[in-house]
Amino acid sequence: MLARYKKYAKAYYRKNGKSTGEWENIEYAIKPLLRLYGRTLVRDFGPLALKAVRQRMIADGLTRQGINARIDRIKRVFRWAVSEELAPATLVHALATVAGLEASRTSAPETVPVTPVSDEVAEKTLLHLPGVVADMVRFQRLTGCRPGEVCQLRPMDVDRSQEVWQYRPASHKTQHHDMERIIFIGPKAQEVLRPYLSRPADAYCFSPAESEKRRLAALHSTRTTRPSCGNSPGSNRKSGPKRRAKDRYTQDAYNRAIQRACEVTFGMPKELRSVSRKLPDDERKRLHKLAAEWRAVNCWSPNQLRHAAGTEVRRQYGLEAAQVVLGHAKADTTQVYAERDQTLAADIMRKIG
Repeated sequence: MLARYKKYAKAYYRKNGKSTGEWENIEYAIKPLLRLYGRTLVRDFGPLALKAVRQRMIADGLTRQGINARIDRIKRVFRWAVSEELAPATLVHALATVAGLEASRTSAPETVPVTPVSDEVAEKTLLHLPGVVADMVRFQRLTGCRPGEVCQLRPMDVDRSQEVWQYRPASHKTQHHDMERIIFIGPKAQEVLRPYLSRPADAYCFSPAESEKRRLAALHSTRTTRPSCGNSPGSNRKSGPKRRAKDRYTQDAYNRAIQRACEVTFGMPKELRSVSRKLPDDERKRLHKLAAEWRAVNCWSPNQLRHAAGTEVRRQYGLEAAQVVLGHAKADTTQVYAERDQTLAADIMRKIG
């Protein structure tokens, strides 16, 4: 049953020809189920077996919220199996009786909530970011868009016919719900974005290749060696480098750039920034653990910029306005008020974005 479900899920959870994050989440959820009950007949699986899988997740150190999410995915697997007549219908109802873990009533730890990054902390970090990434941070903070939406921004996706520009991402998180995603770009964000729009319409605005080109140009401008000596720009290159700067940032690359800047900004100890592979295994693990703990306290992520923007909008204009600006799928509005909501979002970004 699990083999057939994985084949179905891998084909279903795809976007733009690539597997989505949900497919990876499903794989992680299924692993303990397969490990404990891979040879069990479907009809013999029940609530107690599901609780045993959950207990294994607790023993593995997963958070309460993460465990509940994975158990819900396992329940989804069995609902699919019933729809394919691979499992009895009564099994779905039986598994539904297994309630989620409750706060303070389990040994599973709580997930650390994502908090907004303060403007003061973000501004300090900007000093150690490449110029392109720094503008990505500024744009995301002003618009409240998702990290993936700032990474995939292209000139052709931006409607500049009105005072407040409208950015419609080619792909977005709630696309499969048939929801339209519009990111409103106010005057401040327009000033950040404007220099990146003078390129081919289908080229990505924020490019690692462009960022690397700027870095090399900055190094060349401070060169003290005479032009007749040493290497000229572009001559000291490998013919087949293993890594090349790409034409767009991925979410991971964007996050790593911010993390590296935080390490410099807030003084991460040198021995934690680069742990030598020559060290004994125990010492290397200890330093990696210390490094992770340091980053948890001192580093921030792109999603915290979105939280900061949402917090500001909610404080000034209320919860409904924040849901509209951030493009949440479960906004407490109806389709009847969609046009009014878009006008409200544009007005908000005219003032603060």
